[in-house]
Amino acid sequence: MFFRDSKDLTEQRNQLIGYISTASQWVKNIIFGFLGGGVWPSNNEFVDGGPSLEPPDSTVISPNLSTCHQSVGYTGHLVYCCPPKPESEEPFIDFQLPDPPSTLRVRRPVHLIDDEFIAKYNKAITIMKSLPYDDPRNFMRQANMHCIYCTGAYNQKYSNSLLNIHKSWLFFPWHRMMIYFHEKILGDLIGDETFALPFWNWDAPEGMVIPKMYMKEPFLDKERDRSHLPPQVADINYNFVESTLEADEQISRNLAFMYNQMVSGAKKTELFMGCPYKIGEAGACIGRGTIESAPHNTLHSWVGSSLNPKRENMGVFYSAARDPIFYGHHSNIDRLWEVWKELRGYKPEIVDPDWLDSYFFFHNEKSQLVRIKIRDVLNITNLGYSYQKVDLPWLNARPKPSVPPKIARNRLMRMENTTTTPNGLQLVRKNIKNWEHSCFEPEGRTLDTNVRVRVYRPKKIRSKKEKEEEEEVLVVYGIDVKDDMNVKFDVYVNLVVNDDDDEGTNIGHIGPESREFAGTYVNMRRGVTLIINEGDEVIRNRKTDLKLGISELLVDLEADEDDSIWVTLVPRGGTGVNTTVDGIRIEYMA
Repeated sequence: MFFRDSKDLTEQRNQLIGYISTASQWVKNIIFGFLGGGVWPSNNEFVDGGPSLEPPDSTVISPNLSTCHQSVGYTGHLVYCCPPKPESEEPFIDFQLPDPPSTLRVRRPVHLIDDEFIAKYNKAITIMKSLPYDDPRNFMRQANMHCIYCTGAYNQKYSNSLLNIHKSWLFFPWHRMMIYFHEKILGDLIGDETFALPFWNWDAPEGMVIPKMYMKEPFLDKERDRSHLPPQVADINYNFVESTLEADEQISRNLAFMYNQMVSGAKKTELFMGCPYKIGEAGACIGRGTIESAPHNTLHSWVGSSLNPKRENMGVFYSAARDPIFYGHHSNIDRLWEVWKELRGYKPEIVDPDWLDSYFFFHNEKSQLVRIKIRDVLNITNLGYSYQKVDLPWLNARPKPSVPPKIARNRLMRMENTTTTPNGLQLVRKNIKNWEHSCFEPEGRTLDTNVRVRVYRPKKIRSKKEKEEEEEVLVVYGIDVKDDMNVKFDVYVNLVVNDDDDEGTNIGHIGPESREFAGTYVNMRRGVTLIINEGDEVIRNRKTDLKLGISELLVDLEADEDDSIWVTLVPRGGTGVNTTVDGIRIEYMA
């Protein structure tokens, strides 16, 4: 069913209420309170004793529940992610923290759980799959929550802009909410308040294969890449090309990659959490944090079936949560957020109220619609769960230069005496605010081959205080991805090749175990095309930036006092033909 406001009596009532209240949310909440839902206004919704003319939540991200767009899949068939009836018709309650439990629910690594736990989880998920679709606790309904929020099916409230919780600072908290309610529902279905989802511990050697539990019903999903089933070691920086590494080599590469994504490349909040996403088109941003780009996106693609058009199920947003391994994957993502917070002493990651007060809606274990804010989920102890402590071997996997820095410097100096890069790319210099950067505008550069360019550093020498307070950030800007395509390219600093390989054709084997690796850009498909209503604001080809922290990397490469660095973009898996880049520059992030 395709919902339109003008044909829905309930929505007409809601619109009338909105007109009466002159966009003041407190009046709407009072009326809905009498109708069986909503909440009374809080004190901060009044100004000088009277109602504020501005809706109290008009500056925060939230969904318009009456605007769920249907979508079309790759064969032209409708993809039914929207709920059977608009959630805007349901009364909602505000989330309340649960009473402190006598013991916390403990999420454990999947490879360490016992048969007793598997039996409980089996029973819970079997019941969940047997529920009718009109029950919001149904397994497919749970999966479709991810489809709705991750393909932009809802408009934002107070805006006609589409809402998407990926590619920004909404990524971590929204997924925490999703798996929290999923976990609570599973526990309630079997009457076990201690039930906790396990996590797929793919960042440790013993967990770097698909756990055996997911190879049996009801946890099995037949839509997985068969070449990646056990005992194949996961390639957590998957390039859409099969790894030829031996198991121990793949494990070492994975650990070095995790060090980059969790430590050296994630020293500032935005680099790890993603860019600030504000209301409306003017506030939109597309800037993934280190973990979201990879290993989050890359493992989704690695698990999904290469035989399916868009690597369904796990390999594409609209269908990813149909695979039960999704929840083990995202439990580990959630755990890594906690690990990152612990590594930085639990300092508040973001204090912006526009982030803290952003809210979404989920159904709880009693099938009630719940409004929950980001500030509600920042402390997992308050939510009643914890993670079993496991080793973090990647903390000791700091990469080393593939070529001794002095040798690399000599080769780079020879390159500096040329006016073009080894692959023939003309060096373009443009003065911006008294410093230079490499620019490919106005046409941009298609990444159909490796691109290497010299980038000038605005601050050649920084004081100790500056180095402590500022992160040097390499920005690949104006990234333009054609349509809804898988794209991946890696970024290297001061990468040198053998003298007989001036074109750099053999650098594809150099991975994150080499210190020259600065980071990666990964675009994962939505997998569907939304049916857009008239008046909705949709920018089809929004360009984005990739920001990579490189301060520690430059020290290790003995390049932290150089005038410039050489940056190499390496497209992966043939996906670069779908991508253009406007340029590369260096910034500093406090």
